Amino acid sequence: MTLRWIPVLVLAQLGTLDLVQAQPKGQERWVATWATAQTLVRQAAARPAADAAPPPANSPQTIAARGFNNQTVRMIVRTSIAGRRLRIRLSNAFGGAPVTLGTAHVAIRAKDSAIVPDSDRTLSFNGKPGCTIAPGVVLLSDPVDLTVPPVTELAVSLYFPGETGPPTIHSTALHNTYISQEGHLTAKSDIPEPVITQSYYWLAGVDVVAAADAALLVAFGDSITDGARSTTETNHSWPALLAARLAANKGTANIGVANVGIGGNRVLRDGSGSSALARFDRDVLSQPGVKWVTLMEGINDIGHASTAVPTEPVTTDELIGAYKQFIAQAHAHGIQVIGCTLTPYEGAGYYRPDGERIRAALNSFIRTSGAFDAVVDFEAATRDAANASRLREEFDPGDHLHPNDTGYQAMADAFDLKILTGGRASKPSRDR
Repeated sequence: MTLRWIPVLVLAQLGTLDLVQAQPKGQERWVATWATAQTLVRQAAARPAADAAPPPANSPQTIAARGFNNQTVRMIVRTSIAGRRLRIRLSNAFGGAPVTLGTAHVAIRAKDSAIVPDSDRTLSFNGKPGCTIAPGVVLLSDPVDLTVPPVTELAVSLYFPGETGPPTIHSTALHNTYISQEGHLTAKSDIPEPVITQSYYWLAGVDVVAAADAALLVAFGDSITDGARSTTETNHSWPALLAARLAANKGTANIGVANVGIGGNRVLRDGSGSSALARFDRDVLSQPGVKWVTLMEGINDIGHASTAVPTEPVTTDELIGAYKQFIAQAHAHGIQVIGCTLTPYEGAGYYRPDGERIRAALNSFIRTSGAFDAVVDFEAATRDAANASRLREEFDPGDHLHPNDTGYQAMADAFDLKILTGGRASKPSRDR
Protein backbone atom coordinates (compact mmCIF):
# COMPACT_ATOMS: atom_id res chain seq x y z
CA MET A 1 0.00 0.00 0.00
CA THR A 2 1.31 3.43 -0.90
CA LEU A 3 1.94 5.65 2.08
CA ARG A 4 0.66 9.18 1.75
CA TRP A 5 1.37 12.20 3.88
CA ILE A 6 -1.78 13.90 5.06
CA PRO A 7 -1.44 17.61 5.83
CA VAL A 8 -1.85 18.22 9.53
CA LEU A 9 -1.52 21.07 11.91
CA VAL A 10 2.03 22.33 12.28
CA LEU A 11 2.64 23.77 15.71
CA ALA A 12 5.61 25.96 16.55
CA GLN A 13 6.07 26.46 20.27
CA LEU A 14 7.74 29.79 20.73
CA GLY A 15 7.46 29.78 24.47
CA THR A 16 6.73 32.39 27.09
CA LEU A 17 7.08 36.17 26.98
CA ASP A 18 10.77 36.13 27.87
CA LEU A 19 11.42 33.79 24.94
CA VAL A 20 9.44 35.98 22.55
CA GLN A 21 11.42 38.99 23.67
CA ALA A 22 14.61 37.04 22.96
CA GLN A 23 13.78 36.64 19.27
CA PRO A 24 16.19 38.40 16.89
CA LYS A 25 15.41 42.03 16.21
CA GLY A 26 16.55 44.68 13.81
CA GLN A 27 19.65 43.50 12.02
CA GLU A 28 19.26 39.75 12.59
CA ARG A 29 16.94 36.92 11.51
CA TRP A 30 16.41 33.19 11.89
CA VAL A 31 17.83 31.15 9.01
CA ALA A 32 18.18 27.39 8.71
CA THR A 33 21.82 26.32 8.83
CA TRP A 34 20.89 22.65 8.32
CA ALA A 35 17.74 20.72 7.48
CA THR A 36 16.68 17.35 6.18
CA ALA A 37 13.58 15.81 4.60
CA GLN A 38 11.69 13.14 6.49
CA THR A 39 9.77 9.99 5.67
CA LEU A 40 7.85 7.26 7.47
CA VAL A 41 10.05 4.28 8.26
CA ARG A 42 9.08 1.29 6.13
CA GLN A 43 8.61 -1.46 8.66
CA ALA A 44 8.32 -4.16 6.01
CA ALA A 45 11.89 -3.47 4.90
CA ALA A 46 13.11 -4.23 8.40
CA ARG A 47 11.53 -7.71 8.53
CA PRO A 48 13.85 -10.64 7.78
CA ALA A 49 13.11 -13.19 5.10
CA ALA A 50 11.15 -16.24 6.25
CA ASP A 51 14.24 -18.46 6.29
CA ALA A 52 16.54 -15.87 7.89
CA ALA A 53 17.35 -15.39 11.55
CA PRO A 54 15.73 -12.30 13.08
CA PRO A 55 18.04 -9.29 13.40
CA PRO A 56 19.49 -8.55 16.86
CA ALA A 57 17.37 -6.43 19.17
CA ASN A 58 19.67 -3.41 18.77
CA SER A 59 20.41 -3.76 15.06
CA PRO A 60 19.71 -0.77 12.79
CA GLN A 61 16.92 -2.75 11.12
CA THR A 62 15.18 -3.46 14.42
CA ILE A 63 15.59 0.13 15.56
CA ALA A 64 14.03 1.36 12.34
CA ALA A 65 10.92 -0.73 12.97
CA ARG A 66 10.70 -0.37 16.74
CA GLY A 67 12.11 3.02 17.74
CA PHE A 68 13.64 3.68 21.17
CA ASN A 69 13.00 3.04 24.85
CA ASN A 70 15.12 4.55 27.65
CA GLN A 71 17.82 5.43 25.12
CA THR A 72 19.86 8.43 24.05
CA VAL A 73 20.30 9.21 20.36
CA ARG A 74 23.21 11.45 19.31
CA MET A 75 22.95 12.71 15.72
CA ILE A 76 25.61 14.59 13.76
CA VAL A 77 24.74 17.48 11.44
CA ARG A 78 26.96 19.96 9.61
CA THR A 79 26.13 23.64 9.66
CA SER A 80 26.29 25.82 6.57
CA ILE A 81 26.14 29.42 7.86
CA ALA A 82 27.36 30.76 11.19
CA GLY A 83 25.22 32.19 13.97
CA ARG A 84 25.38 33.30 17.60
CA ARG A 85 22.23 31.51 18.82
CA LEU A 86 20.47 28.37 17.67
CA ARG A 87 17.33 26.32 18.01
CA ILE A 88 16.42 22.87 16.74
CA ARG A 89 13.29 21.70 14.98
CA LEU A 90 11.76 18.34 15.85
CA SER A 91 9.07 16.81 13.68
CA ASN A 92 6.70 13.90 14.15
CA ALA A 93 5.37 14.44 10.62
CA PHE A 94 4.70 10.76 9.94
CA GLY A 95 4.09 9.46 13.44
CA GLY A 96 0.84 7.83 14.44
CA ALA A 97 1.28 8.47 18.17
CA PRO A 98 2.79 11.13 20.44
CA VAL A 99 6.52 10.88 21.16
CA THR A 100 7.87 11.90 24.56
CA LEU A 101 11.29 13.54 24.65
CA GLY A 102 12.91 13.63 28.09
CA THR A 103 15.86 15.96 27.51
CA ALA A 104 17.86 17.40 24.63
CA HIS A 105 21.38 18.80 24.28
CA VAL A 106 23.39 20.36 21.47
CA ALA A 107 27.17 20.72 21.25
CA ILE A 108 30.00 21.04 18.78
CA ARG A 109 31.25 17.62 17.75
CA ALA A 110 34.84 16.64 18.54
CA LYS A 111 35.25 13.16 17.01
CA ASP A 112 32.96 10.15 16.61
CA SER A 113 30.32 10.50 19.35
CA ALA A 114 32.50 12.81 21.48
CA ILE A 115 31.65 16.49 21.95
CA VAL A 116 33.65 19.60 22.81
CA PRO A 117 32.71 19.84 26.54
CA ASP A 118 32.61 23.63 26.85
CA SER A 119 30.20 23.83 23.93
CA ASP A 120 27.51 21.63 25.46
CA ARG A 121 24.13 23.35 25.88
CA THR A 122 20.91 22.08 27.42
CA LEU A 123 17.87 22.70 25.25
CA SER A 124 14.41 23.47 26.57
CA PHE A 125 10.93 23.56 25.08
CA ASN A 126 8.64 26.33 26.30
CA GLY A 127 10.92 26.59 29.34
CA LYS A 128 10.74 22.87 30.13
CA PRO A 129 13.47 20.23 29.71
CA GLY A 130 11.39 17.94 27.54
CA CYS A 131 8.30 17.87 25.40
CA THR A 132 5.71 15.66 23.75
CA ILE A 133 5.62 15.76 19.96
CA ALA A 134 2.09 14.96 18.81
CA PRO A 135 1.49 13.29 15.43
CA GLY A 136 2.12 15.67 12.55
CA VAL A 137 3.53 18.40 14.78
CA VAL A 138 6.76 20.40 14.45
CA LEU A 139 8.23 21.79 17.69
CA LEU A 140 10.90 24.45 18.03
CA SER A 141 13.28 24.37 20.96
CA ASP A 142 13.83 27.56 22.92
CA PRO A 143 16.81 29.53 21.56
CA VAL A 144 20.15 28.94 23.27
CA ASP A 145 23.33 30.99 23.08
CA LEU A 146 26.08 29.13 21.22
CA THR A 147 28.56 30.55 18.74
CA VAL A 148 28.09 28.27 15.74
CA PRO A 149 30.88 28.48 13.14
CA PRO A 150 30.15 27.86 9.46
CA VAL A 151 30.57 24.32 8.05
CA THR A 152 31.01 22.86 11.53
CA GLU A 153 29.65 19.57 12.82
CA LEU A 154 27.17 19.69 15.68
CA ALA A 155 25.97 16.83 17.87
CA VAL A 156 22.26 16.87 18.75
CA SER A 157 21.46 14.45 21.59
CA LEU A 158 17.90 13.38 22.39
CA TYR A 159 16.81 11.16 25.30
CA PHE A 160 13.62 9.12 24.97
CA PRO A 161 12.53 7.81 28.39
CA GLY A 162 9.81 5.48 27.14
CA GLU A 163 8.79 3.57 24.04
CA THR A 164 8.60 5.85 21.02
CA GLY A 165 7.20 3.56 18.36
CA PRO A 166 8.45 3.71 14.75
CA PRO A 167 10.27 7.00 14.12
CA THR A 168 9.83 9.76 11.61
CA ILE A 169 13.15 9.33 9.85
CA HIS A 170 15.65 10.40 7.22
CA SER A 171 17.47 7.24 6.24
CA THR A 172 20.51 8.66 4.40
CA ALA A 173 22.23 10.81 6.98
CA LEU A 174 25.73 10.19 5.55
CA HIS A 175 26.89 10.75 9.14
CA ASN A 176 26.97 8.29 11.99
CA THR A 177 24.20 8.39 14.56
CA TYR A 178 25.16 7.01 17.99
CA ILE A 179 22.48 5.21 20.02
CA SER A 180 23.06 4.26 23.64
CA GLN A 181 22.42 0.76 24.91
CA GLU A 182 20.20 2.40 27.51
CA GLY A 183 19.98 5.45 29.72
CA HIS A 184 20.03 9.23 29.76
CA LEU A 185 23.39 10.31 28.31
CA THR A 186 22.62 13.59 26.57
CA ALA A 187 25.17 15.50 28.69
CA LYS A 188 27.90 12.85 28.49
CA SER A 189 31.09 13.61 26.59
CA ASP A 190 30.57 10.53 24.42
CA ILE A 191 28.25 7.53 24.02
CA PRO A 192 29.91 4.30 25.24
CA GLU A 193 29.50 1.16 23.10
CA PRO A 194 26.85 2.74 20.88
CA VAL A 195 24.74 1.14 18.22
CA ILE A 196 25.65 3.07 15.06
CA THR A 197 23.20 3.84 12.28
CA GLN A 198 23.17 6.42 9.51
CA SER A 199 19.70 7.90 9.92
CA TYR A 200 18.18 10.98 11.51
CA TYR A 201 15.28 10.45 13.91
CA TRP A 202 12.64 13.19 14.40
CA LEU A 203 15.31 15.86 13.80
CA ALA A 204 14.15 18.18 11.01
CA GLY A 205 16.38 21.24 11.23
CA VAL A 206 18.79 23.52 13.04
CA ASP A 207 18.29 27.29 12.76
CA VAL A 208 20.66 30.08 13.75
CA VAL A 209 20.33 33.78 14.45
CA ALA A 210 22.23 35.27 11.52
CA ALA A 211 22.81 38.63 9.92
CA ALA A 212 19.87 40.48 8.37
CA ASP A 213 21.16 39.75 4.86
CA ALA A 214 21.52 36.02 5.51
CA ALA A 215 19.37 33.74 3.39
CA LEU A 216 18.86 30.08 2.56
CA LEU A 217 19.13 27.95 -0.55
CA VAL A 218 17.08 24.74 -0.36
CA ALA A 219 18.31 21.81 -2.47
CA PHE A 220 15.17 19.86 -3.39
CA GLY A 221 15.47 16.50 -5.11
CA ASP A 222 16.06 12.77 -4.97
CA SER A 223 19.07 10.57 -4.14
CA ILE A 224 21.46 12.54 -6.35
CA THR A 225 20.75 15.60 -4.21
CA ASP A 226 20.66 13.51 -1.02
CA GLY A 227 24.23 12.39 -1.79
CA ALA A 228 23.83 8.65 -2.40
CA ARG A 229 27.12 6.84 -3.16
CA SER A 230 29.20 9.69 -1.72
CA THR A 231 31.66 8.77 1.03
CA THR A 232 30.05 8.86 4.46
CA GLU A 233 31.39 11.16 7.17
CA THR A 234 33.09 13.37 4.54
CA ASN A 235 30.33 15.84 3.52
CA HIS A 236 30.61 15.05 -0.19
CA SER A 237 27.04 15.47 -1.39
CA TRP A 238 26.90 18.28 -3.94
CA PRO A 239 24.82 20.52 -1.59
CA ALA A 240 27.42 20.04 1.19
CA LEU A 241 30.22 20.87 -1.23
CA LEU A 242 28.31 23.91 -2.46
CA ALA A 243 27.85 25.05 1.16
CA ALA A 244 31.63 24.89 1.61
CA ARG A 245 32.10 26.99 -1.54
CA LEU A 246 29.63 29.59 -0.30
CA ALA A 247 31.22 29.76 3.16
CA ALA A 248 34.68 30.30 1.67
CA ASN A 249 33.52 33.22 -0.50
CA LYS A 250 33.08 36.57 1.27
CA GLY A 251 30.21 37.54 -0.99
CA THR A 252 28.21 34.40 -0.23
CA ALA A 253 29.23 33.54 3.34
CA ASN A 254 25.77 34.49 4.64
CA ILE A 255 23.97 32.01 2.38
CA GLY A 256 23.00 28.73 4.00
CA VAL A 257 22.22 25.44 2.28
CA ALA A 258 19.57 22.93 3.35
CA ASN A 259 19.60 19.50 1.67
CA VAL A 260 16.07 18.10 1.46
CA GLY A 261 16.76 15.35 -1.04
CA ILE A 262 15.21 11.91 -0.50
CA GLY A 263 16.66 8.80 -2.12
CA GLY A 264 14.14 7.18 -4.47
CA ASN A 265 11.80 10.17 -4.38
CA ARG A 266 9.52 10.90 -7.31
CA VAL A 267 7.77 14.05 -8.52
CA LEU A 268 4.32 12.76 -9.39
CA ARG A 269 3.79 9.73 -7.16
CA ASP A 270 4.68 8.57 -3.69
CA GLY A 271 7.52 6.10 -3.45
CA SER A 272 10.40 6.65 -1.13
CA GLY A 273 8.77 9.39 0.87
CA SER A 274 5.84 11.50 -0.19
CA SER A 275 5.94 12.72 -3.76
CA ALA A 276 7.73 15.98 -4.45
CA LEU A 277 4.36 17.59 -5.14
CA ALA A 278 3.09 16.47 -1.74
CA ARG A 279 6.12 17.57 0.27
CA PHE A 280 7.07 20.86 -1.38
CA ASP A 281 5.22 23.00 1.18
CA ARG A 282 6.71 21.22 4.18
CA ASP A 283 10.26 20.73 2.94
CA VAL A 284 10.80 23.97 1.00
CA LEU A 285 8.31 26.74 1.72
CA SER A 286 8.46 26.31 5.49
CA GLN A 287 12.26 26.61 5.83
CA PRO A 288 13.35 29.71 7.79
CA GLY A 289 15.04 32.29 5.58
CA VAL A 290 14.55 30.47 2.26
CA LYS A 291 15.24 32.65 -0.79
CA TRP A 292 16.18 30.10 -3.47
CA VAL A 293 15.30 26.50 -4.25
CA THR A 294 17.11 24.20 -6.65
CA LEU A 295 14.86 21.73 -8.46
CA MET A 296 16.43 18.48 -9.64
CA GLU A 297 13.94 15.65 -9.65
CA GLY A 298 12.20 13.38 -12.14
CA ILE A 299 14.68 10.63 -12.98
CA ASN A 300 12.87 8.13 -10.72
CA ASP A 301 9.53 8.93 -12.36
CA ILE A 302 11.16 8.35 -15.74
CA GLY A 303 12.96 5.18 -14.68
CA HIS A 304 9.98 3.49 -13.06
CA ALA A 305 7.72 4.40 -15.98
CA SER A 306 10.06 2.93 -18.60
CA THR A 307 10.78 -0.46 -17.02
CA ALA A 308 9.90 -3.63 -18.88
CA VAL A 309 6.42 -3.82 -17.29
CA PRO A 310 5.46 -0.19 -16.71
CA THR A 311 2.63 0.24 -14.20
CA GLU A 312 2.87 3.99 -13.65
CA PRO A 313 3.46 5.73 -16.99
CA VAL A 314 4.72 9.28 -17.11
CA THR A 315 5.01 11.85 -19.87
CA THR A 316 7.22 14.87 -20.40
CA ASP A 317 4.14 17.10 -20.24
CA GLU A 318 3.21 15.74 -16.80
CA LEU A 319 6.67 16.46 -15.40
CA ILE A 320 6.76 19.92 -16.96
CA GLY A 321 3.33 20.62 -15.48
CA ALA A 322 4.64 19.68 -12.03
CA TYR A 323 7.70 21.89 -12.55
CA LYS A 324 5.43 24.82 -13.42
CA GLN A 325 3.48 24.23 -10.22
CA PHE A 326 6.67 24.28 -8.13
CA ILE A 327 7.66 27.55 -9.77
CA ALA A 328 4.25 29.12 -9.16
CA GLN A 329 4.22 28.04 -5.49
CA ALA A 330 7.75 29.30 -4.89
CA HIS A 331 7.17 32.62 -6.63
CA ALA A 332 4.04 33.19 -4.54
CA HIS A 333 6.36 33.10 -1.50
CA GLY A 334 9.05 35.30 -3.04
CA ILE A 335 11.40 32.34 -3.63
CA GLN A 336 13.50 32.07 -6.78
CA VAL A 337 13.62 28.68 -8.53
CA ILE A 338 16.85 27.35 -10.02
CA GLY A 339 16.25 24.59 -12.56
CA CYS A 340 18.88 21.84 -12.62
CA THR A 341 19.18 19.51 -15.59
CA LEU A 342 18.92 15.78 -14.90
CA THR A 343 22.24 13.95 -15.05
CA PRO A 344 22.89 11.04 -17.46
CA TYR A 345 21.92 7.49 -16.48
CA GLU A 346 22.53 5.13 -19.41
CA GLY A 347 23.53 1.75 -17.98
CA ALA A 348 21.45 2.13 -14.80
CA GLY A 349 19.07 -0.69 -13.97
CA TYR A 350 15.96 1.18 -15.07
CA TYR A 351 17.45 2.88 -18.14
CA ARG A 352 15.39 2.56 -21.34
CA PRO A 353 15.63 4.51 -24.62
CA ASP A 354 12.08 5.85 -24.20
CA GLY A 355 13.00 7.16 -20.76
CA GLU A 356 16.10 8.81 -22.18
CA ARG A 357 13.92 10.68 -24.66
CA ILE A 358 11.83 12.06 -21.79
CA ARG A 359 14.97 13.08 -19.88
CA ALA A 360 16.33 14.90 -22.94
CA ALA A 361 13.02 16.71 -23.52
CA LEU A 362 12.79 17.71 -19.86
CA ASN A 363 16.35 19.03 -19.90
CA SER A 364 15.56 21.03 -23.02
CA PHE A 365 12.61 22.62 -21.20
CA ILE A 366 14.81 23.47 -18.22
CA ARG A 367 17.47 25.07 -20.42
CA THR A 368 15.34 26.95 -22.94
CA SER A 369 11.85 27.67 -21.62
CA GLY A 370 12.80 30.69 -19.52
CA ALA A 371 10.41 29.41 -16.85
CA PHE A 372 13.15 29.29 -14.21
CA ASP A 373 14.87 32.21 -12.56
CA ALA A 374 18.23 30.56 -13.31
CA VAL A 375 19.58 27.27 -14.59
CA VAL A 376 22.45 25.02 -13.49
CA ASP A 377 23.44 22.50 -16.16
CA PHE A 378 24.39 19.43 -14.13
CA GLU A 379 24.12 17.23 -17.19
CA ALA A 380 26.81 19.22 -18.99
CA ALA A 381 29.01 19.01 -15.90
CA THR A 382 28.80 15.21 -15.60
CA ARG A 383 28.16 13.70 -19.04
CA ASP A 384 30.65 11.66 -21.03
CA ALA A 385 32.21 13.66 -23.85
CA ALA A 386 31.57 10.84 -26.32
CA ASN A 387 28.06 9.90 -25.12
CA ALA A 388 25.82 12.50 -23.48
CA SER A 389 23.55 9.73 -22.14
CA ARG A 390 26.25 8.36 -19.84
CA LEU A 391 28.13 9.67 -16.81
CA ARG A 392 31.80 10.37 -17.30
CA GLU A 393 33.72 7.24 -16.36
CA GLU A 394 35.71 8.97 -13.64
CA PHE A 395 32.44 10.17 -12.03
CA ASP A 396 30.70 6.77 -12.09
CA PRO A 397 30.88 4.65 -8.89
CA GLY A 398 29.55 1.68 -10.84
CA ASP A 399 25.77 2.04 -10.80
CA HIS A 400 25.78 4.46 -13.79
CA LEU A 401 23.26 6.69 -12.00
CA HIS A 402 24.76 8.42 -8.96
CA PRO A 403 28.00 10.39 -9.17
CA ASN A 404 30.89 9.55 -6.88
CA ASP A 405 32.70 12.12 -4.71
CA THR A 406 34.52 13.54 -7.73
CA GLY A 407 31.29 13.79 -9.71
CA TYR A 408 29.51 15.56 -6.88
CA GLN A 409 32.40 18.01 -6.68
CA ALA A 410 31.97 18.72 -10.40
CA MET A 411 28.30 19.43 -9.78
CA ALA A 412 29.03 21.82 -6.92
CA ASP A 413 31.68 23.57 -9.03
CA ALA A 414 29.20 23.96 -11.92
CA PHE A 415 26.98 26.18 -9.77
CA ASP A 416 27.47 29.80 -10.85
CA LEU A 417 27.57 31.79 -7.59
CA LYS A 418 26.45 34.91 -9.48
CA ILE A 419 22.97 33.37 -9.40
CA LEU A 420 22.94 34.10 -5.68
CA THR A 421 24.77 37.43 -5.66
CA GLY A 422 22.83 39.26 -8.34
CA GLY A 423 25.67 39.23 -10.85
CA ARG A 424 25.35 38.40 -14.52
CA ALA A 425 24.70 34.65 -14.49
CA SER A 426 23.72 32.84 -17.65
CA LYS A 427 19.99 32.32 -18.06
CA PRO A 428 18.47 30.77 -21.18
CA SER A 429 16.12 33.01 -23.10
CA ARG A 430 12.38 32.41 -22.99
CA ASP A 431 10.82 30.47 -25.84
CA ARG A 432 8.77 32.62 -28.16
